[in-house]
Amino acid sequence: MPQKALIIVDLQNDFCPGGALAVTNGDQVVPVIQDWVNRFHHDHQLIVTTQDAHPSNHVSFQAQGGPWPPHCVVGTPGFRLHPDLWLPADTPQFHKGFREDQDAYSGFEGLLSEGGQRTLLLADFLRQNGVTEVYVAGLATDYCVRATVLDALKEGFKTWVIADGVKGVDVNPGDSDRALVEMARRGAELI
Repeated sequence: MPQKALIIVDLQNDFCPGGALAVTNGDQVVPVIQDWVNRFHHDHQLIVTTQDAHPSNHVSFQAQGGPWPPHCVVGTPGFRLHPDLWLPADTPQFHKGFREDQDAYSGFEGLLSEGGQRTLLLADFLRQNGVTEVYVAGLATDYCVRATVLDALKEGFKTWVIADGVKGVDVNPGDSDRALVEMARRGAELI
């Protein structure tokens, strides 16, 4: 059984250049993450993705009083993973933020999406698969990556942040750097 898992956080079109909530140069992490995917796949280690899976009237959207423009609405091109990222066909996907009245930043709030059903929390899935260490990359450093890493630590996983595989929104200049410092202070290893 795998002992390690690569968690790819929200590498979706809407968070990449041209998307509704684009992270500046967000697509620059794709080749870095692809190298990690290839390595984990070769070593028969687990790879999972997390995705915002919002309804069109999600609470986080400005029209509902939230801070963000509509993004990652299920069924839209912006919801899809970046097209240049190759993943094994059986890569588990965890959807979060799919309830219109609940926001979710952490991948650990996501449920396994398979066959049109959402079933199992990420932490439970990882434990069932013998995972003790997680490696986290994706978008955005100061929001969903940060929340996912902090929850991984709370759940007791040895947690690594792939520093060149993350990019942030930086609503306030330096938010991403502060998030990396916080993650390290809380026990994550930056690699």
